Amino acid sequence: MNAAYSGRLPASLAPATFGARIFSDPSFGAFWILRIGFVLLPLLMGVDKFFNVMTYWPDYLAPWVLSLLPFSAATAMYLVGAVEIITGIAIAIKPRYASYIVALWLLGIIVNLLLLGGVLDVALRDVGLLVAALALSRLAAEFDPPFGARQRKARTS
Repeated sequence: MNAAYSGRLPASLAPATFGARIFSDPSFGAFWILRIGFVLLPLLMGVDKFFNVMTYWPDYLAPWVLSLLPFSAATAMYLVGAVEIITGIAIAIKPRYASYIVALWLLGIIVNLLLLGGVLDVALRDVGLLVAALALSRLAAEFDPPFGARQRKARTS
C-alpha cells in the first residue's frame, strides 16, 4: 500500500456535501428551492386563513361554491387553511407525491377564482404556482426516492 495514502478519497472523487451540491448542481438546487417554497408558503397561507391578517379570505370563495356548503365561508376557509397546512407538511415529507396533490389543489383554487371573477391577476399567479408545483414533481422524481426504495436497495446489498 502506498505510504502516502490517507484512506480518504481525493476531493475530486469525494461526494459533494449538501451545501456544495445546492450550488454546483442546478437541478438539485432548483428542487430544494421549490421544496422549501412549497413547504413555507402553504404553511403561511394556511395559518393566515385562521387569522385573516393578509386579507379577509372568505371573500375569495365563489358564491356558487358557498351555496353548496352546509357552513359559512369562514368555516370553509378554516378547512382550506387546514388543507394548506397539511400540504405544506406533506411536501416536507414526500414531495414526490405531495407535489401532485398541491398541483390539483391549485387547479381547484384557479377554477374557483375564475368563477369568482374580478381576481384574474390572482388566478394567473396561481397558474404560475401550479406550473412550479408540476416542476417540483418532475424534479422530485430525480431527488426524492419512492416509498420503499431505500429498503429495497438495502435488501439487495
